[in-house]
Amino acid sequence: MQSKKLTKSKPGVPAQSYLNIAEVREDAVVLRDGTMRAVLLVSSINFALKSEDEQTAIVQAYMQFLNSLDFPIQVIIQSRRMNIDEYMNKLKEAEVGQKNELLRNQIVDYRSYVRQLVDLAEIMQKRFYLVVPYDPSYEGKKGFMDRINSVFSPLVTMHLTDERFKTHKTALMLRVNNVIAGLQGMSLNAVMLDTQSLIELYYTVYNPELFETERMVEVGKLQIEG
Repeated sequence: MQSKKLTKSKPGVPAQSYLNIAEVREDAVVLRDGTMRAVLLVSSINFALKSEDEQTAIVQAYMQFLNSLDFPIQVIIQSRRMNIDEYMNKLKEAEVGQKNELLRNQIVDYRSYVRQLVDLAEIMQKRFYLVVPYDPSYEGKKGFMDRINSVFSPLVTMHLTDERFKTHKTALMLRVNNVIAGLQGMSLNAVMLDTQSLIELYYTVYNPELFETERMVEVGKLQIEG
């Protein structure tokens, strides 16, 4: 016989405790060590369809872009199933507002065709992100052993005051603007993700299967436990 205390399941450690993210605040990601990150969504170009001269110009612009940076960047390529919910909702509204029965039936058939096409073909959508960091203590000065110790040491959340956050955010935005200007030299457009987009991005990264069945709601509608 086992006692009731032993048979009770112990609560597991929440997944959030393993994340290095302290908060997403004013379009910026604040890590537990006080450093910050901005995430840019970057457009793409078809390099193979460019002429030889255009390819050479793009490569040289990319080299100049990398040489102009005095901080590390991270490039992320994410593949996800195409989300057509917004498009399907617009078709549904057009169906409801259509008074012509023939046209209404055509919209119904078209909605069914698009839904089946996306589900059966599993159409994937690639997105390209660039992460811009800011470390006020200049992490690059740390030695090799310091970096190793920081990896295996327990995560300790550093809370930023409003004044420090604004100061760090200003410095981060200077880097973001420089990166966007450098990308424009390669005919690439970039936009900084806002708070809603950042939360959705991390939600899809850590919950890829759940994201397909439970869509993210707007930040203002989220219920955050204290």
